[in-house]
Parts: sequence; C-alpha cells; structure tokens
Amino acid sequence: MRKIVSGLFIGLDGVVEAPNKWQEHFDEEMGEALTAQLASQDTVLLGRATYEDWASYWPTSTDEPFASYINNVSKYVVSNTLKNVEWNNSTLIKGNLAEELTLLKQQAGKDIGVAGSPTLVHSLLEQGLLDELLLMVHPAIVGSGKRLFKDGESLKRLKLISTKATSTGTVILTYQPVKE
Repeated sequence: MRKIVSGLFIGLDGVVEAPNKWQEHFDEEMGEALTAQLASQDTVLLGRATYEDWASYWPTSTDEPFASYINNVSKYVVSNTLKNVEWNNSTLIKGNLAEELTLLKQQAGKDIGVAGSPTLVHSLLEQGLLDELLLMVHPAIVGSGKRLFKDGESLKRLKLISTKATSTGTVILTYQPVKE
C-alpha cells in the first residue's frame, strides 16, 4: 500500500509559512533530500491555498527539475470551498477525506506526497492519515507566521526514522506517527 508523506521547511519555533522569506540557505543536502522525496512519489496532495499559489506560478516556471515534476504529476486538491480545479492533472477532493485517501492509497503507484499545505498536513496528523513527516528544521527563529503545531492539541507520538544535519545547519528529520 502507498504511503502519504509530507515534507516541510520549518523554523525552530515551528513556523512553516512562507519559507521563501526566512530560509537563508538551500544547500546541496537539502536538494538531494527533496530530489529523493520527489523520486519516491507519483502523486501530490495540495491544500486549497497551496494549490492556488502553485497554479499561478508553476505552469510558466522554468525552475527545473521541479517545474516539470510539479506540472506533470497527478495532483489531488483537498478543499471544501473550491468549485473546480483546472491545472494540468488536478483532481478536486471534497467530502470524506479519510475515505478518499484510503482509496487513493490502495491504487498502484509510488508514495503520495503532501506539498506545502501546513493546514492539510495538520489535519492529516490529527486524523491519523499521515504515514511519514519529513521536517527540514532551519536554524532560525522566524517569530511569526503559521505554525504546524498549535497549543491545546491532542498528544501525538512520533517515531524518529532518520536524521541528517546539513552543511548549513539545517537538520532533516523523518518521523512516522505512532499508531495507537
């Protein structure tokens, strides 16, 4: 069965929003980790906000190898507010997320990646639908912005699968949620 895997850039204070504004270094090791992650996936889940941002940027981007991958991969957009999605290879998911993702995981293929979309990642964690969480923890205290984890949430235990420090001080951590 396929896995649902999320990868996020995150500051030491848990901020995941707009890493392009605070990510000081993008080093070779981070590039290798992202390339490996993309190679292991043939489907991407996007939340509404990420879909809208990406659909306005990537179709005309020449930022390779990412543009070709993102424009051609199967994309599933999770939204209760969008009426339709028009970007190449995009499908709208409305309704019962757990049922839809269970069906998607049962299809043949590689892993299903969650691109950006911290609200969706948070929801997947809360519902026990995320199989793996890759965090690229940057040596920065961002100070403000959307955080992946909020006060008052239920306890979630994670098992550390791998760790790697990069040459610029970013730590790449891979976790699997502990199923209770």
